Amino acid sequence: MSPRTAAAEAAGLTAAEAAARLRADGPNTLPAPRRENPILLLARQMVHFFAIMLWAAAGLALIAGLPPLAIAIAVVVLLNGAFSFAQEYRADRAAERLRDLLPVRAIVRRDGHPLEVAAADLVVGDVLLLEAGDRVCADAELRAGGRLAVDESMLTGESEPVRPEAGATIYGGTYVVEGHATAVVTATGARSRLAGIAAVTAAAKRPRSPLTIQLNRVVKLVAVIAVAVGVAFFLISLALSGAGGQSALFAIGVTVALVPEGLLPTVTLSLARAAQRMAGRKALVRHLESVETLGATTFICTDKTGTLTRNEMSVVEVWTPHGLVSVRGQGYDPGGELAGDPTAVRAVAELADSAARCSPDSRAVHKNGRWQPVGDPMEVALHVLAARAGVAKPPAPVVRHPFDPHRRRSSVGDADGLHVTGAPDSVLSRCTTVPPEAASIVESMSGRGLRVLAVAHRASSTTDDPDEAERDLALLGLVGLEDPPRPDVTEAIASCRTAGIRLAMVTGDHPGTAAAIAAEVGLLGQDRVVVAGKDLPADDRELGELLDRDGVVVARVAPEEKLRIARVLQERGHVVAMTGDGVNDGPALRTADIGVAMGASGTDVAREAADLVLLDDHFGTIVGAVELGRATFANIRRFLTYHLTDNVAELAPFVVWALFGGWLPLAIGVLQVLALDIGTDLLPALALGAEPPNPRTMRGPARTGGLLDGRVLRRAFGVLGPAEAGVAMGAFVVVLFAGGWTWGATPGAALLATASGTTFSAIVLGQLANAFACRSESRWIGRVGFRGNSLLLYAIGFEIAMLAAFLMVPPLPGLLGGSVPSWLGWLLALAAIPAVWAADSAQKAWRARR
Repeated sequence: MSPRTAAAEAAGLTAAEAAARLRADGPNTLPAPRRENPILLLARQMVHFFAIMLWAAAGLALIAGLPPLAIAIAVVVLLNGAFSFAQEYRADRAAERLRDLLPVRAIVRRDGHPLEVAAADLVVGDVLLLEAGDRVCADAELRAGGRLAVDESMLTGESEPVRPEAGATIYGGTYVVEGHATAVVTATGARSRLAGIAAVTAAAKRPRSPLTIQLNRVVKLVAVIAVAVGVAFFLISLALSGAGGQSALFAIGVTVALVPEGLLPTVTLSLARAAQRMAGRKALVRHLESVETLGATTFICTDKTGTLTRNEMSVVEVWTPHGLVSVRGQGYDPGGELAGDPTAVRAVAELADSAARCSPDSRAVHKNGRWQPVGDPMEVALHVLAARAGVAKPPAPVVRHPFDPHRRRSSVGDADGLHVTGAPDSVLSRCTTVPPEAASIVESMSGRGLRVLAVAHRASSTTDDPDEAERDLALLGLVGLEDPPRPDVTEAIASCRTAGIRLAMVTGDHPGTAAAIAAEVGLLGQDRVVVAGKDLPADDRELGELLDRDGVVVARVAPEEKLRIARVLQERGHVVAMTGDGVNDGPALRTADIGVAMGASGTDVAREAADLVLLDDHFGTIVGAVELGRATFANIRRFLTYHLTDNVAELAPFVVWALFGGWLPLAIGVLQVLALDIGTDLLPALALGAEPPNPRTMRGPARTGGLLDGRVLRRAFGVLGPAEAGVAMGAFVVVLFAGGWTWGATPGAALLATASGTTFSAIVLGQLANAFACRSESRWIGRVGFRGNSLLLYAIGFEIAMLAAFLMVPPLPGLLGGSVPSWLGWLLALAAIPAVWAADSAQKAWRARR
C-alpha cells in the first residue's frame, strides 16, 4: 500500500464518499426473507385433505338434516386450522431473525475523526474502530489485529476465540472478546457471509413429519372406507325400499357416522399434552408434530460443549516439580480445596498466582445465584484456581504480551517479574530446567481429555519484545483443565443405545478433545472413528457408509458439512435429530427431522430454526423428550385401536341389517351412532392419548410400521371389534325374542326401543372395557391394572353418566330412539365387559406364545 493510500485509509472515508456508496450499494442489512401471505397460509390450513373431508362431512350432515353435527364438524376444522396456522407462522422466522445479529450502532473513522453511525449506514471502505465487547457490523479486513480475539462460534462452531492477524477477514455478527483494532469494511448487507448463511437457512425446507405422513394415510383409508360403505348402503336400501331420497339420506348418515370427527382433535390434544410434559422436563416443543417425530428418532447428532459437558472450564489437576495436586470444587465457585503433599500444595499456590496474573481482565462473578465467568472461560478457571489456593488478588500488570497463535504463549510483566502461560511445548522449550517427567505428565493429561497449560516465571523482564522477554524461564508446573461431562450424560447415552438410537458427536472443537470427551462419556464407538470435517469423503455414498454407525466423532465441522451430514443420514432412512446453538447451525436444524437448539446458551436464530429447544442444554433432556415422543406414538396407536374397535361395533348393526335384507330390524340408528362418537367415545380416546410412558418405552428401536399397521387392524377388526359387536347384536336379538318378536315381523315401538337401548348400552360398556384393554398391546388387563392414568378413570365416569343421560333424560331417549334396558338387557349389556377382556387376553396370550 502506498503512503498516500495508507494515509487516506487512516483518515477514513469522507462523508460524501460514504453517502455515495450507501446510495450505490444499499443499506447494511440482511435481505428480508420472502414471506408467504398470512391469509394464504391460513387458507391452506383449511383445505388440506383432512380438512376437505371434514368439510364434506359437515355438508353431508347438513343435507341429512343434522345441522348440530354440521356445526360441530365446522368448528373442529376452524379450530384445528387456526392452531396449525399459528404454529407454522411462528416456525418460519429463522432466516429473518438473522438480521437481529447485526448491532444498531458502530464506530467508524470518517473525515479523520471517530464517528458513531447506524450499522445500516456502513459502506465498503469504512474504517471500523473495534474494542472488546463490540459486535462486528460487517465483513472487514483487519488492519491491526495482533492483540485482537474474536468469538466466531456462532459462524464456525469453534468454542475458542480466534486471534486473527493483520490482513485476515473478520465477519459480521461475530464478537470482539479481547483487545482493540481497526478494520476496513469489505462486504455489507447481502454480500456478507452472514447473508449467505441466511440464504441457506431460508432455502432449507422443513421435511414433513412422519406423523403427518401417516395421519394422511389413515385419513385417506378411513375416507375410502366411509364412502364405500355409504355407497353400499345406499344401493342396499334402494333395493329394499325403492325410495331413492330416503335411501340417500340413510347412506349419507352412515357415511357421516363413519367419519372420524374426533381424530384430529384427539391427536392434537395428545401431542399438546406431551408437549406440556416435555416443557416440565425443560424441553420446549415449537411444533406439536415434532413430539411424535422425536419418538421416531433413529440417529442423534449432538454437539459437545454445553450439551454433553457443562460448558464450565475448571482446573482439576496441577503438577509441579514437587508433585501432583488434585483440585476439587464446583464450576467457577472459588470455594474448593487442593489435595496433595503440603510442599506441592504450596508450589501450586505460587503457580496459580503467576497464572492468574497472565489474565488480569478475567474473573468469576456471583450473579443470579450462581458463579459465572467474565472473560475467557479458561482464564477464569485459572483465577478460580488461585482463589482455591488462597492467593490474593494480583497487582496490575506493567507490560502485557497477549496470546499469539504463533508463539502460543501469553505473558504479563509486573513488579514481581514476568509471568508466562501457554502450550506446554511452547513454554517448556524456553525453560532453563525441565524435569524429565514433565513430558510424560503432559501426555498423560492430554490422553485423558484435559487441556494442558504450562506456567513459568522469570525474575525480571528487561524488554518489551515478547520473544526476547519470554526466555530463560523457570518452570512452575503444568495445569490440567477440563470441561466436565454432565453427571447424567453417560446414563442418557446408554439409554439411547438400549433404545436402538445411533449417536454421533458433531462439533467444531479439536478432534483430540472431542474424542477424549466422547470416550469418557461412553459415546465413542468400538470402531473409534474420529474424523475432521475437512477430511469427510466428497462422495455422499462414502460419507453415509462412514457415518451410519454408532459412536462416530466428527470435529471441526463447517455449517455446510453439518447440513450435508443431516441430509446424507436422512437419505439412508434415518430420522435425524441434530443439535446446535449458533447461527451456523440454522440450516442443519431446519433440514433435520428434529432440530434441537440450546435454550440457555444458543442464539435466537438456532431457537427459531429448531423444533425443540432445550431450556437447560442437557443431552439427557433430549433422551427424556424422545421417551415422551415414543409414548405419544404409542398413545396415538392406542386411541386409533380404540376408535376402530368401536366403529366395528357401531357399523355391525347396519351390516347385519343389510345381510338379512331387512328381516332383522336395525339395532341402532344414525343419531345413536353420532351420540356414541361424540358423547361417549371421545373422552376415553383423549385419556388414552395421555397414557404415561412405561419402563418398556425405551427398550428396542422405534417402531417403523406406522400408526395403522397390521397389528392395529387385526386387534380392532379381528379381536376387539367383533367381541364388542357380537355381544351388542346378541343382546339385541335376545331382548327381541324375549319380548315375543318373531323373525321377519315388525316389532312394537316399545320393544324395539328397549332392544335398541340394550344394544346402545352394550356398545358403551364395550367401549369402557375396550379403553382399558387398549392401554397395552402386549399385557392383559390384569397386569396393566386400572391405575396409572387418572384421566381415563374420569373419562369412564363421564361415559357412564352420558349413557344414563341418553337413556333417561328427556328428550334424548325419544330423539335417539332407545330406552332403558330391562333387567335381562342390562345383564346382556354388562356381558360386553368380560367378553372384550377375554378376547383381548386370549389374543395377547397367543401372541406371547408365538
